[in-house]
Parts: sequence; structure tokens; C-alpha cells
Amino acid sequence: MSIMKEFREFAIKGNMIDLAIGVIIGGAFSKIVDSLVKDIFMPIISLITGGGVDFTQKFIVLGSNPNNLQSLAELQKAGVNVLTYGNFITIFINFIILAFVVFMMVRLINKVRRKEEAAPAAPAPTPEDIQLLREIRDELKRKDA
Repeated sequence: MSIMKEFREFAIKGNMIDLAIGVIIGGAFSKIVDSLVKDIFMPIISLITGGGVDFTQKFIVLGSNPNNLQSLAELQKAGVNVLTYGNFITIFINFIILAFVVFMMVRLINKVRRKEEAAPAAPAPTPEDIQLLREIRDELKRKDA
């Protein structure tokens, strides 16, 4: 089998296509969660912590700051070594929310699967030959009695 034929067979399998669709939807879903954190949760957290706090602008200057720059953008442009812990906090909250939502989705899918497995299968109809043998058995029992 040629490599191209083997690759084509691999690429068009259902699992590969399902994976590709999952990656695309996951990317879009990640943007939704990013917006949820940035536009909804972080302003609420900022309000709780005293208002006006933008976590993405929280940083610690590591080293000298000869021009006494104050904004993160200016410090990074000047090449000053900066520890941007606020951005990490935002991304961490984003991850926790995304992980929780994925957990809830998997939990829901597992619950649906369990219900499908728990549903009893309808008894298969008795094959005709077995039904005939049962009738013969019952008839013999009736004659002996």
C-alpha cells in the first residue's frame, strides 16, 4: 500500500475528522471563555478587591528601572525585566473555568451514556425452531400427565 493511499485512508477515518472538529470547536470555545473571564469575571473580582484593578497590568520590576517607568507597556518597550504576575492570574482563572466547563460537559455525556446502557434491551423474539421444540416438550408433558 502506498504512503499516499495509507495517509488518505487515515485522514478520512471518522475519528480523525471528529478530532479536527473538536479542535476547531475547542478553539472557538476557548475564545468564549477568554471573553467570559476578561469581560465578566475580572471586572467583578476587580470590584470586590477595591475597584479599578486590572490584573493584566499587575507586575513587579525585576532589576533596575533607570527612567522610573510606571506602565507595563513602557517597561517592556524599554527592555526592563518584568514579572507580569497579573497576566498569569488572569490566564489561571481562565484555565480553571475552562477545565470546569469541560468537566461538566464530560459528566453530562457520561450520564447520558449510562442511561443508554441502563435501558434494558427488548427481549429478542424466540427463534421458530426453539418455539417448536418447546411446543413439542409441552405436548409430551401433557400426554404423560
